Amino acid sequence: MIRAPLGRAALRCAWIGSADADYMNAPIRGSRRIRDINVAMSDITPEAAPGREHAVLRSMMTVPVVVQRFVDKAPGASADAICLDLEDSIPPAEKAAARPLARKAIETMPRSGFALYVRINGYTTGLTEDDLVAVVRPGLDGIVLSKAESPAMITDLDAHLSRLEREHDIEAGHVAIVPLIETAKGIMEAYDVCRASPRVTAAIFGAEDFATDMAIKRTDTAEEVLWARSMVAVACRAAGIAAIDTPDPNYSTEPHLRREMTKAKSLGYTGKLCIHPTQVQIANEIFRPADDEVAEARAIVEAFERDGLAKGIAAIAVDGKMIDTPIYWRARRLVEWAEASNR
Repeated sequence: MIRAPLGRAALRCAWIGSADADYMNAPIRGSRRIRDINVAMSDITPEAAPGREHAVLRSMMTVPVVVQRFVDKAPGASADAICLDLEDSIPPAEKAAARPLARKAIETMPRSGFALYVRINGYTTGLTEDDLVAVVRPGLDGIVLSKAESPAMITDLDAHLSRLEREHDIEAGHVAIVPLIETAKGIMEAYDVCRASPRVTAAIFGAEDFATDMAIKRTDTAEEVLWARSMVAVACRAAGIAAIDTPDPNYSTEPHLRREMTKAKSLGYTGKLCIHPTQVQIANEIFRPADDEVAEARAIVEAFERDGLAKGIAAIAVDGKMIDTPIYWRARRLVEWAEASNR
């Protein structure tokens, strides 16, 4: 196989952020992973392609930690990740009491193939550091930061996590960061937020808080948040991380959920923040490739590697269609996503 030298585009894919040196090269941890290529595909071969890894997060289900029966049932929901919530679902008077409940869940929840996150209160609340001190323990896979609005918030959170990992003998860099982008300022800073630390493996768009911040009315069509929703998906792709779509308060109308998740997928989202187990099942189905898509992608990958890359040819014909390098990489990512999703 002819291997092209790494060009300037490849050099630009180095980690960007203020990460501590002690975990710059540490692997990011999670449940299941794929490689997300973040370079100019025409410059390199598969073996030479650097990139970022992120967990497969088709579904992340939030659980209010103050409702024990929800916590107990969460592992059976088949979500790729469970997110213990210390933010919106917790009344202000119960915030302090919720922290030890989250810590207990981290320490005792039966683990069966899902990643475990905690959504903490944002920086403007004054509760962020106390939340972190309470929940960063062995068994925690990531932090969801509410109201993420600037790279500075991410780098500060990064520093706190590094300190707490050392204090609790957690592998350096293990705890991921997932910014929840849900304000006008956050939307305008989305790309820089997404690339502010190598801990950032995904970002979430929050439509409800965004609409509140913009003083606009939410509608069934969601057209009023389309631009912002698209911006977060684009920022995630540009930064090489997973894109998780906004939670939907409608958890019982299946046609609506399927329509909205299919639309989110068409915008570039790779998963959904869920508030109910019924949403999880639909998200796991929608955000994984269909059998016919996977079969077509495998055929493209096999043909291009055999008849293209192996012979130094940049474009070939497959079933009467021209296949060049970008199409090959899109097919390869789809195959890897399907395999990582245990399809």
